[in-house]
Amino acid sequence: MAALDAFLAGERPDDVALFLSDSFVDDLDALDAHGERVDPTDDRAHDGGLVLVVDGERGRSVFKRLTGVDAMAFAGSAMDSPGTVTANLAGGDCPNAAGGPQSHRPEFVFAFAEERNEAAGGIYAEGDVVHAYAYCACGHAYSDRWVVGERADAGRDAGSDGAGDRDDDEPGADR
Repeated sequence: MAALDAFLAGERPDDVALFLSDSFVDDLDALDAHGERVDPTDDRAHDGGLVLVVDGERGRSVFKRLTGVDAMAFAGSAMDSPGTVTANLAGGDCPNAAGGPQSHRPEFVFAFAEERNEAAGGIYAEGDVVHAYAYCACGHAYSDRWVVGERADAGRDAGSDGAGDRDDDEPGADR
């Protein structure tokens, strides 16, 4: 099973996933051996890019080096703006979208999975939860989360509506 598939299945809870668009990183080809290429197959999408799945600490360091942003500070800034991130982490629906998909596509995404936590309640009691934080080409940061295996786009080719995936009163993860 590919690293991204294992991550999305909740089988790599100690890892993080990073999507980097071709338009955001100058020489993405240099990272090809370390990640999984994502083609632009979704009309909400992206220019194509690369998804890296790496252990959490190293992943946060790689994220900062490639984006210039601290991963957890970025997640904190995106957390209060719900949007939709496709399960392949390379597309989404920016909550500020008004100009069409060309001006509203993820430049980069930081994601982690949180293991089921019945004590936390809500979606956390239902199963493992993927948290995804996207930075749009328009400059807006937004977030999405979903229970592993319950997304309409579990095949990684389309996005959920995001509407039923979030209850802002539920606890989040501190990673």
